[in-house]
Amino acid sequence: MTIRQLSIFLENKAGTLQKVLSALKSSGIQLIASTLADTADFGIYRVICSEPGRAFDVLRAAGIAVTYSDVFAIELDNRPGMAAETMNLFAREDIDISYLYSFLLGGKGVLVFRTGNADRARELIILEHLRFITEEALTAMAES
Repeated sequence: MTIRQLSIFLENKAGTLQKVLSALKSSGIQLIASTLADTADFGIYRVICSEPGRAFDVLRAAGIAVTYSDVFAIELDNRPGMAAETMNLFAREDIDISYLYSFLLGGKGVLVFRTGNADRARELIILEHLRFITEEALTAMAES
């Protein structure tokens, strides 16, 4: 029910992001979504891609600090307010959201998020019949 997200640690200096993107490009790995958050000294580049296992190996081989995170990906209808309605379900059940990003893919909204209470989030997704997205389905959506 979760997907693997890469978390890549970057120094805040010119060329570090380009090194990551070039390594993925030369390996033919498709970026599906990404977000970059920074602090004073480093950034965390979170990536959803077509082949997370191979991307992890490619980045490690290039000397890039990378880890996996299990995150949830929920498919939403592309209508205003759907993210708010969905997150309201989690707030109502007192399930924290550590971070979230969203994007449109294949005419659908996608919410990617991490929580400190994955078990409760998983239960809520099932009980509320939310449409979670598998890694395979996400890649297929990106390729269409």
